[in-house]
Amino acid sequence: MACILAVNARACPRLLEVTNVERKRMTIWTSLAVMALGLSVLAGCKGSEGGGDTTGGATTGSTPGGDGKPTDTGGTTARKAPTGKGNTQSGDTIKIGLVASVNGELKPWGDDCVKGAQLAVDEVNAKGGIQGKKVELLIQDSASKAEQGKSAAEKLVSDGVLGIIGEVASGITLQMANTAFAAGLPIVAVGATRTDITDIGSNVFRVCYTDDFQGPVMAKFAYDELGIKNVAIMTDKAQPYSVGLSDAFRKKFEELGGKIVAEEFYQSPQDKQFGAQLAKIKEAGPEGLFLSGYFTEVGAIARQAKEQGLDVKIFGGDGWDSTELNTAGGEAIVGGFFCNHYNNEETRPEVQDFLQKWAAKFNGEKPATTMGALGYDATMLMLDALGRAKSLDSAALTAAIEETAGFKGVSGEINLTGNNGNPPKRALVVEVTATGQVFRKAYEPSDVK
Repeated sequence: MACILAVNARACPRLLEVTNVERKRMTIWTSLAVMALGLSVLAGCKGSEGGGDTTGGATTGSTPGGDGKPTDTGGTTARKAPTGKGNTQSGDTIKIGLVASVNGELKPWGDDCVKGAQLAVDEVNAKGGIQGKKVELLIQDSASKAEQGKSAAEKLVSDGVLGIIGEVASGITLQMANTAFAAGLPIVAVGATRTDITDIGSNVFRVCYTDDFQGPVMAKFAYDELGIKNVAIMTDKAQPYSVGLSDAFRKKFEELGGKIVAEEFYQSPQDKQFGAQLAKIKEAGPEGLFLSGYFTEVGAIARQAKEQGLDVKIFGGDGWDSTELNTAGGEAIVGGFFCNHYNNEETRPEVQDFLQKWAAKFNGEKPATTMGALGYDATMLMLDALGRAKSLDSAALTAAIEETAGFKGVSGEINLTGNNGNPPKRALVVEVTATGQVFRKAYEPSDVK
């Protein structure tokens, strides 16, 4: 997701790893070729964009995690195999791990992830478990921070889990994925939409769509459905998720024939007043305002825009998804649109069955965010793969996850085989109402090409 931690999306941390022995073997006549290759790589790698977490594992402790700039990782290009050997099942239970934002700014997502994962585990255990053994779900808190997410993943590895589920925030997930790669464990991201996370290795998967899909979805919706031809953008420079999503939206919107009349920037979490940026946007005369940031700031921006008399349609990405959006935005956010993975009002049998199970376990409630469904899907997918694995160890589990095809998830069908960990998923555009959100339109990947 969407996802909140800052890590450079264009970093190339593993390219051109040439050992001293390999260098000695290089003859003089190949040196020019090597120099040319080096220049090519340098041209293709960008430095950090905006604030937040930095590349190569360095993170900041005060900013929630964010996604990076989307890149094209489609197709069947071979990914690196993890370097570690993984864990093997021992004892009376099969251990799997979950990292979630139980505390911190992303707690609404973390709470639903935990509930969804526990619901899936309880369901499987009620049917006898896997290969006659009960599944034990170990939960670690990322506290909405990348470095703590990394530590949480390391703890789960040492506790002997066969695989890891999480996170929602892509910056947290990136740190976890690096840990899982080194340890040889599979990881299934819940809502981390940063496109290149799965490039880390063949053990990294997700159950959500990517940012290079939802940006074009919202561009097409704004242009075709809302009839908007002139748009202003507000981007959170502290969150590479926001930077990347704005870029993806801009590219598609201009391709459709639309015009970006202004783009203004802010930095979370410190910026709380957006009057200066909104005044400049108002002068540009847009018909719509694309807010690529997170619910933690979007509500306040919408409220301040209304106070300034900026009466335009507002829309954004899946980072809006939280009941706190309405609390912060009030009437100003009602009528806005955003891209999401799932909606409680869908009539699909998988959704209705899921909602009944959720209500039975959680006092008649519905999931507060889409992360309830995605957390359930990610966990159930891993459990399904465990049931198909040739042995109860991390390597066999990774292979079984890769072979997943036609998995009927609550959020839609999930196919991982040959997709580099990125399932082709549909996206929903929902409208914000005074009481939550309502479904407006669904998009398949083929709809935005």
